[in-house]
Amino acid sequence: MNLTIDVKENGQEYQITLAGEIDAYTAPNLKEKFIEIAEVKNAYITVDLTNVSYMDSTGLGVFIALLKAIKKTEGTLKFVGVSERLKRLFDITGLTDILNVNSQVEGGVK
Repeated sequence: MNLTIDVKENGQEYQITLAGEIDAYTAPNLKEKFIEIAEVKNAYITVDLTNVSYMDSTGLGVFIALLKAIKKTEGTLKFVGVSERLKRLFDITGLTDILNVNSQVEGGVK
C-alpha cells in the first residue's frame, strides 16, 4: 500500500498532510520524516489525516514516538481531519487523552 507525505514548512511551523494507508509497510518512511522534523526546537506540527483511509497499530506507534520526540524539543503536535473511524481507534487505545486530536481542519501553514 502507499502513503503520500506532503510537508509544508513556514519557519518552525510544519503542516504534514498524509494520504493513503499507515501500516507496517508505510510506517518506517513516515517515522523517518517525522524524526527529522521533531528535532527542530519548538516546532509546531499539524498532521492532517483527512485523506488517511486506514491506520493500524504501527501507525499509532509512530505517532507516540513523534509525541515523545516533540516533547524533548519543547514542540507542539496536533492532529486534524480525523475521521470517525480513526477517532474511534484513538479513543479505543486511550490516545485521545494524550494526543491533541481534532476532527476539524483548521489553520496550518499557508
